[in-house]
Amino acid sequence: MPTPRSRRGSLTPVFLKMKKFNFRKVLDGLTASSPGSGSGSGSNSSGGSGAMHPGGTAGVLREEIQETLTSEYFHICKTVRHGFPYQPTALAFDPVQKTLAIGTRTGAIRILGRPGVDCYCQHESGAAVLQLQFLINEGALVSASSDDTLHLWNLRQKRPAILHSLKFNRERITYCHLPFQSKWLYVGTERGNTHIVNIESFILSGYVIMWNKAIELSTKTHPGPVVHLSDSPRDEGKLLIGYENGTVVFWDLKSKRAELRVYYDEAIHSIDWHHEGKQFMCSHSDGSLTLWNLKSPSRPFQTTIPHGKSPREGRKSESCKPILKVEYKTCRNSEPFIIFSGGLSYDKACRRPSLTIMHGKAITVLEMDHPIVEFLTLCETPYPNEFQEPYAVVVLLEKDLIVVDLTQSNFPIFENPYPMDIHESPVTCTAYFADCPPDLILVLYSIGVKHKKQGYSNKEWPITGGAWNLGTQTYPEIIITGHADGSIKFWDASAITLQMLYKLKTAKVFEKQKVGEGKQTCEIVEEDPYAIQMIYWCPESRIFCVSGVSAYVIIYKFSRHEITTEIVSLEVRLQYDVEDIITPEPETSPPFPDLSSQLPSRSLSGSTNTVASEGVTKDSIPCLNVKTRPVRMPPGYQAELVIQLVWVDGEPPQQITSLAVSSAYGIVAFGNCNGLAVVDFIQKTVLLSMGTIDLYRSSDLYQRQPRSPRKNKQFIADNFCMRGLSNFYPDLTKRIRTSYQSLTELNDSPVPLELERCKSPTSDHVNGHYTSPTSQSCSSGKRLSSADVSKVNRWGPGRPPFRKAQSAACMEISLPVTTEESRENSYNRSRSSSISSIDKDSKEAITALYFMESFARKNDSTISPCLFVGTSLGMVLIISLNLPSADEQRFTEPVMVLPSGAVLTFSCMDRTGALMQPPYEVWKDPNNIDENEKSLRRKLVMNCPSPSQDIGDHQYTIICSEKQAKVFSLPSQTCLYVHNITETSFILQADVVVLCNSACLACFCANGHIMIMSLPSLRPMLDVNYLPLTDMRIARTFCFTNEGQALYLVSPTEIQRLTYSQEMCDNLQDMLGDLFTPIETPEAQNRGFLKGLFGGSGQTFDREELFGEASAGKASRSLAQHIPGPGGIEGMKGAAGGVMGELTRARIALDERGQRLGELEEKTAGMMTSAEAFSKHAHELMLKYKDKKWYQF
Repeated sequence: MPTPRSRRGSLTPVFLKMKKFNFRKVLDGLTASSPGSGSGSGSNSSGGSGAMHPGGTAGVLREEIQETLTSEYFHICKTVRHGFPYQPTALAFDPVQKTLAIGTRTGAIRILGRPGVDCYCQHESGAAVLQLQFLINEGALVSASSDDTLHLWNLRQKRPAILHSLKFNRERITYCHLPFQSKWLYVGTERGNTHIVNIESFILSGYVIMWNKAIELSTKTHPGPVVHLSDSPRDEGKLLIGYENGTVVFWDLKSKRAELRVYYDEAIHSIDWHHEGKQFMCSHSDGSLTLWNLKSPSRPFQTTIPHGKSPREGRKSESCKPILKVEYKTCRNSEPFIIFSGGLSYDKACRRPSLTIMHGKAITVLEMDHPIVEFLTLCETPYPNEFQEPYAVVVLLEKDLIVVDLTQSNFPIFENPYPMDIHESPVTCTAYFADCPPDLILVLYSIGVKHKKQGYSNKEWPITGGAWNLGTQTYPEIIITGHADGSIKFWDASAITLQMLYKLKTAKVFEKQKVGEGKQTCEIVEEDPYAIQMIYWCPESRIFCVSGVSAYVIIYKFSRHEITTEIVSLEVRLQYDVEDIITPEPETSPPFPDLSSQLPSRSLSGSTNTVASEGVTKDSIPCLNVKTRPVRMPPGYQAELVIQLVWVDGEPPQQITSLAVSSAYGIVAFGNCNGLAVVDFIQKTVLLSMGTIDLYRSSDLYQRQPRSPRKNKQFIADNFCMRGLSNFYPDLTKRIRTSYQSLTELNDSPVPLELERCKSPTSDHVNGHYTSPTSQSCSSGKRLSSADVSKVNRWGPGRPPFRKAQSAACMEISLPVTTEESRENSYNRSRSSSISSIDKDSKEAITALYFMESFARKNDSTISPCLFVGTSLGMVLIISLNLPSADEQRFTEPVMVLPSGAVLTFSCMDRTGALMQPPYEVWKDPNNIDENEKSLRRKLVMNCPSPSQDIGDHQYTIICSEKQAKVFSLPSQTCLYVHNITETSFILQADVVVLCNSACLACFCANGHIMIMSLPSLRPMLDVNYLPLTDMRIARTFCFTNEGQALYLVSPTEIQRLTYSQEMCDNLQDMLGDLFTPIETPEAQNRGFLKGLFGGSGQTFDREELFGEASAGKASRSLAQHIPGPGGIEGMKGAAGGVMGELTRARIALDERGQRLGELEEKTAGMMTSAEAFSKHAHELMLKYKDKKWYQF
């Protein structure tokens, strides 16, 4: 068992078996200009095949590794969806089961219960959900969709399935109503007719209420669509029908005639009954509420305009905005509640959407942050003819879900336990970590709970339906989301749930921009200058690093103690400048001088002065201003260092495309389309700042042309990104151009092409230039720009020309890239941090970075700290890091950064096939007073081959490009395996992950395929066409992690999680919550003798007799078509689940019947005992008076 130990006096590593690895965006940013090497030397170029490279040790290594993964280990299935339902349209609540259903415009339904019970289901048609109706306490749900179809969902299974559908052919559905404990559904249509559907068989009844029969014969106009249906609480045989034009009909179902009609001048939006069934209230389009009494239908009993101004004498009341919905709920011990949405005065145009609560004489207006879609009042009883006793109001907003507590006078809201605020600020990037250190969740929660909002209701969340258990999955999972406002959210994602742990606001390190001071930033990004672009997290060392759209990098360290300190910042110049580069011929290159003679003169980096031509040229200016005053940093993540790229020669800095951090080395590296920067965040020093061309030295294989003029550069670049897409995907071109706007806004909108770069914080751009400033240090609270150091001519006498690289590895290991011609047949890209379209004539972006203890050069005998750099042309270079040997010297001695020959690697495996973890530093609180004396001792955990192994190749290295994956052995750099992953598309995301203690390569392609390959042989394990890439949001946020898990942002408000593990798919049923639990329906209150006698005939109403086929006949076949449950594999699964649900329902019903029979048996036994006792006493009484005469009594 390997154990971590402190690294003191030498670089002796400790072998540690890999537990977790995250392989991010590995060389997937390849462009059209690379002379791709197809399938590599000596390899099979056929797609989907692995090939052995004839190398010296390849056979030995192949024999030693026994791969355990097979295709039976893999299967793709969705697990759970988190977040707020996107574009909600409908709301329903089961008052007995206490479950909530939300329908959306995309045809989705989310069913929510207690925390952990969260189910997502989707209509195959994708039609918007108009209305939802629970079969109360029956485990079923009826949905009405915009394609005029009714669906019956079975909720008595963990994955709801459609049992029946009914498609209306000639009429459009506008309103549905299902009475409590009834199997007959009333359906109102746009023509004004009312149809009745049998819920059990989903067949239309022959009983129809035609609009011309409902209104008076003298009426000359059509009443409009049906906007309301409800049966009378007093008499179930009477149906209240509300029409849009203001007509209300009280229909007698038995006599098939209108018992009464009421008329109002204003259009009706909603109606609600008083529980006694003698009065009902209507809401109208002029902001008025009318209360009607059945005894006097000629005029309203009461008319009010709650938000209207008091009318002057002789004048009509001022109209207000429409009241879209009203609910009239009674209480036994207080005044009734009248709750409605809308109705505000027109002169208050700036007021936000509101919900008004009228209780007695008190009127409370609750202003909302978003428009109200729907609301429901939660009541104690499901019976409409009893006192309702409301206790809460569920308000569905366009972008939020809130529940208001009605039991307290100030109407506080409940704290929402669901992750409904993922989109509080639009999500711009995601990261997923499975099998994290177990203490992290508790630590993050303990810090985050201190910053939670206050003022919530002290009562428990009222939606408590369903049942949920942890299942068999026990390892901790954490999801991190980056947002457009610069915030970072850490989520506990264990056991397919999601709960917010901790929120970090990165914008707090910058000064707030005043009006007119954001010009330098707006040229980089039009809005959201703090948007998070990339995330890098080391869970073991708790080092956290982010890069933002405004070309900055922030390094955070975790501490449990609050501090007040100045924020240290560095400014780095990355300049692309090819006009003055003269590459010497390799044959005439002099020998490379001794390294020791170069380092003191800072020859590996230099600085180019900015020359202003005409007017004022921006130079050495960062996009944002870091706070210079001492800043209070609460416990949690605290900013250690802020690194900013600056303007160069009037050109803004390019956005960062790759990011990597090593806590063991104390180094952060990042790159963009200009070049690479390496920073020591322990000594706050810039170690390296070089253009991509300089990294190659004279071994550069590609010819770069001078950059195009500044004024046309942006337009040409953006046009290059889009020109291939418009020809083959014209309907998607506008959406891709505004891909970041779709992240920051819920609705896509057209954006001019010139603003594409300004709109996208995750786009790679193709303008700008770079230079190589010298290494420099920075003290706390000060900024040091690379322009402050002495200017060095890169090709002056003090710096000899580069020599030829030690090997031709650049050519041998280059991977195929997507050419412009091949892109014509595939999905084009608007590039994020690893998805970019780069000008092949002038740019080579840094697309992937990776720290590892490995072999810096070919045939090296010892390992050393290395940084692997991958570019958009499919090339990989190694930068060697020379670290001080002692811990004390690490804080004072400089770190030397030495570019070396190129080699292909982005993930490492040892010779046994175990994935190697990059070295890391064991976390310790940097602000702990007790550890100050030990502050210089850094405890490092290394992971490298044991020195006792035989001399030979010790590592496998894995690389994945847009088209191909290769496996090399080190240090011989022998290509062992090659696999052509795709021919017609390209890879968007690739990660090396661990499943069942074995490593595999997981890829997500632009054509929607998810592919898994074993390692190191690259044998295909899984290839599934999961989903087509129709939105760049998916491409930017898709990520794999260990234990067979993955996620992506399926909509601006929702995260979809999935698994590619067969074991998890098999155990998924145990992990999902139960939507239905057997609960006895509460008994109705005793109505009393007088109410039962004079309360109407509702108790004797038989709907079956009235609506059944025997009396009502059959409906026209052309009116509606019955459709059984969906076909296909999913339909078979749903049908099987439906059968299981029906069997479960039958068993539960049988259990309930047995329980009732048992109770009846007990009551019968009690009655028999009582009867026997009565018989005994009667017999004794008879014997006593048997012989007595009548006059003796």
